[in-house]
Amino acid sequence: MPRTRDLEVIPGTLELLILRALAWGPMHGLAVLRWIETGSGRTLRIEEGALYPALHRMESRDWVASEWGYTDQGRRARYYRLTAAGRRQFAAERLRWERYADVVARLLHTEPAT
Repeated sequence: MPRTRDLEVIPGTLELLILRALAWGPMHGLAVLRWIETGSGRTLRIEEGALYPALHRMESRDWVASEWGYTDQGRRARYYRLTAAGRRQFAAERLRWERYADVVARLLHTEPAT
């Protein structure tokens, strides 16, 4: 059960967060999950059951490519990296999200029309 301080990921933003994580360089799925949780101050919790299907969708769209490698602990893991299409998608989605958040913030601080 989520703690009261945990937030649900807004639909449509999981891919954006994954793209952001991979913009730093290749990562295995668990590292992406940890980056999101740590970067959000453990406020956003991502279930593996949501992360891996999102990565697979992104791979089918050619936003990410993957290959097998080994973690620092010597465990075999699938590493994901952004493709050129993924970098373009990240730039577009980031701009769209920033514009959306700006508009919503403005609306939240606007007095009603009289």
